Amino acid sequence: MFDPACRRCSRLSTFLDQVKSDFPDYFARPVPPFGEDSARLLVVGLAPGMHGANATGRPFTGDYAGILLYETLHRYGFSTKPESLSASDGLRLIDCRITNAVKCLPPQNKPLGSEINTCNQFLTEELKTLPEGGVIIALGLVAHNAVLKAMGLKLSAYKFAHLAQHKMPGKIELLDSYHCSRYNTQTRRLTPEMFQAVFERARSLLNAL
Repeated sequence: MFDPACRRCSRLSTFLDQVKSDFPDYFARPVPPFGEDSARLLVVGLAPGMHGANATGRPFTGDYAGILLYETLHRYGFSTKPESLSASDGLRLIDCRITNAVKCLPPQNKPLGSEINTCNQFLTEELKTLPEGGVIIALGLVAHNAVLKAMGLKLSAYKFAHLAQHKMPGKIELLDSYHCSRYNTQTRRLTPEMFQAVFERARSLLNAL
């Protein structure tokens, strides 16, 4: 499972050492998954943001991308609060866990393919905890592909598209969404309504069990 002391990727480890030197108060380590171990919903992002999860130690906390995510999680009953301010703010996820395809902050927010592949072993273990009938939401193409690799599936057989739904082994459903990044939301490539539609679908799937 998750290794809080992981230094398997030399580029990422060196970069985190430098970030910790520049920002001593930042978490600047591999960011652990957040939420319930037995959750039926797993949200998979790309990687920690410099001044978000890399600073706070909680996925999607402290940066712009987390604003829409936590508002939406709360709207559909997956979070106790609509805003995630810090790792110590008391917010809890309900039947939900958030993780990233890459657990360490990458330079320019762009992990290398080799780094995604190295970190995939952790995602593989996380996916094993999903119960039958669970739902995965992949935020963006990188997360989508990472999930497929972690499950040993062919990428070409599952095309990424916003609100696409794919049947996975173990009666698990994979839902795709554009990433809730500042760029996507400000350019209206992803609107709040589009994002909500993904989580509304996830809630409907879980409620039908």
